[in-house]
Amino acid sequence: MSLLGRSLRAAVCALVVLCGSVAAVATAEAESSCHPAGRTLRYVVAFDRGTSEAEARAAITAGCGSATVYYPQIAVAVATSADRDFAELVKPAAAFSAQAERLAVQRATGTPPAKPAPARAELEPTDPAKVPTADRTAEQWDMRAIGADKARTIERGRPDVVVGVLDSGVDATHPELTAALDPDRSAGCLTGAPDRNWAATTSAHGTHVAGIIAAADDGKGVTGVAPGVRIASVKVIDDRGYADPEAAVCGLMWAASQRMTVTNSSYFVDPWSLSCAHADARGVVNEVMARAVEYATSVGTLTVAAATNEAVGLVPSPHSGSGTQAEGCQALPAGLPDVVAVSSVSADRVKAGYSSYGLGVIDVAAPGGEAGRCVLSTVPGGYAPLCGTSMAAPHVAGVAALLASEHPGYGARQLKRTLDAQATPIACPADYDLTGDGSQDAYCTGYAGFNGFYGHGMVDALAAVAPRVSGPNPAR
Repeated sequence: MSLLGRSLRAAVCALVVLCGSVAAVATAEAESSCHPAGRTLRYVVAFDRGTSEAEARAAITAGCGSATVYYPQIAVAVATSADRDFAELVKPAAAFSAQAERLAVQRATGTPPAKPAPARAELEPTDPAKVPTADRTAEQWDMRAIGADKARTIERGRPDVVVGVLDSGVDATHPELTAALDPDRSAGCLTGAPDRNWAATTSAHGTHVAGIIAAADDGKGVTGVAPGVRIASVKVIDDRGYADPEAAVCGLMWAASQRMTVTNSSYFVDPWSLSCAHADARGVVNEVMARAVEYATSVGTLTVAAATNEAVGLVPSPHSGSGTQAEGCQALPAGLPDVVAVSSVSADRVKAGYSSYGLGVIDVAAPGGEAGRCVLSTVPGGYAPLCGTSMAAPHVAGVAALLASEHPGYGARQLKRTLDAQATPIACPADYDLTGDGSQDAYCTGYAGFNGFYGHGMVDALAAVAPRVSGPNPAR
């Protein structure tokens, strides 16, 4: 605060005499009407756009809560409260707690929600000297499927292009990732506010995703789609596998504040499976996520997200502020406007059985593998194959990073349009009976150039750096 500002504040306080005392009395009155339940829970709170930080913090205090952080650009706060009635007391703002939702499920059923598994063991620190050095790029069928092996002979990606890995944390000591990782742009977001706790602790997931994007092209191990770009570890998935809405909002806002070019979100927001139920509360989560994505897009950060592994048909999530809820499963953030939603295909270029899908939701497809032929990438201590749309999405994030390297003036929406336009179309399969029982396992709608299984088609790394003259690139 400037000297003039301090003087003005002092003058105002002198005029009202009890400036500090009035605030203290107001706080005391709020506290006297609170009913703490004994357990402090986190909430994400959506205010009317334009609400000032002072107004938001005052409303949270009056509602028997404590503000952790406020994002004025989107009028969203993260707060904590031990009062069972906080969500009602903070109105007219809208509040939601994933922690409270999970506790309610536990009380009602005696068991936790289906996802995730119990807390996992701590990861062993990587000893770079013990990481195998054999070249395993011949096993990377996924890179050949999108032309990444050929693309990197033309463009490896620029170091000023930063991809945010919004995930469970990245192993900074893995020799394939050390040079690519930008610790100054990395952050932990589990509390809803950025901190320095961004490293992988119990899960190899984020390290695997990071390797698909940017593993070094050094003749050892594996190579990423864009080995010349930098990555930032933004931890939004906790040690039990939850990605709560406040963490996801923090991750997107942090990436935007750091002007990251692309973010990869290989998760869906908990506590529900795909937000397929609880429409009223889902509206709050949808709203805060939509605002965060909208803001990130406005400053030039492209959001790439996995379609999820629930094998369900998805519907688009409503636009921010629309007030409408579509019927059906909504994957957050994948179903939001401006997000590049990615489905997963097998080595045979067929939608993986686990991959969710949906006309108007899926933008492009990428390799995620099927059992027996998964995607090989980095994990703490070495390398391992994993399957999932979590693996498909970072292929697209890597291609977007190559595009941004070739076209530094492109904004987020231009990157998205170009990804769509350069994808190699894949028509709906005539028969999608994966189990061989005579019935279709899912129904693909649309046409060859745009459908519910593959969107605009397979993402194309080679086209990103050497655009084709005409016609689709041949299958690789």
